[in-house]
Amino acid sequence: MKRVISLLLEHEPGALARVAGLFTARGYNIESLTVAPTEDPSLARMTIVTRGTDAIIEQITKQLNKLVDVVKLRDLTEGRYLGRELMLVKVVANTADQRNDMQRLVDIFRGRVIDVTDSTYTLEMTGNSEKVDAFLEALAQVELIEVVRSGILGIGRGKQTLKA
Repeated sequence: MKRVISLLLEHEPGALARVAGLFTARGYNIESLTVAPTEDPSLARMTIVTRGTDAIIEQITKQLNKLVDVVKLRDLTEGRYLGRELMLVKVVANTADQRNDMQRLVDIFRGRVIDVTDSTYTLEMTGNSEKVDAFLEALAQVELIEVVRSGILGIGRGKQTLKA
C-alpha cells in the first residue's frame, strides 16, 4: 500500500541523510522524497512516499519518530489530504501539426507550455499522480526527449496541520 508521510525536521546539515539512512538500513524503499524549508527557517518539511504493509509503515514511523532531527510526523494517508506532483516534459515539436497537437493536449489536461524552441516544446503538468500519469500516457505517440517529476507534495485537508 502506498503511503505519504509528512514530517517536520530540524533544518540542518545531515538531517536528510539520517532519514534516508534509516530507510536504507532497514531495506525500505523511498518512491519519492521532497524537502524544503518551511515558514519557520529552523524547520524543513519532508514528504516521503513509500510502500509497505501496515506493520512496515508502523515500524517506519516509529523509527522516524526516534530520530533526533524529527520534530513532528504525520502519515497523511491516514486522513484526508491533498497531494500534488509537478512534471516537466520536453517533447519533439518540429511541425505545425505537432505543435497544434501538443497545445490541444496541454489544454485538455490544463497544463502549460513553458518553453518553445524551433524543434521542442517543454510542458508543465501539475496535479495528483493519476493525472500526471494519464498525461504521460496521452503522450505515448510523441517523441519524448526528457521527463522530470517532483514526487508528491502533500498537505492535510481542512484544519489538519503539521506544526511544531
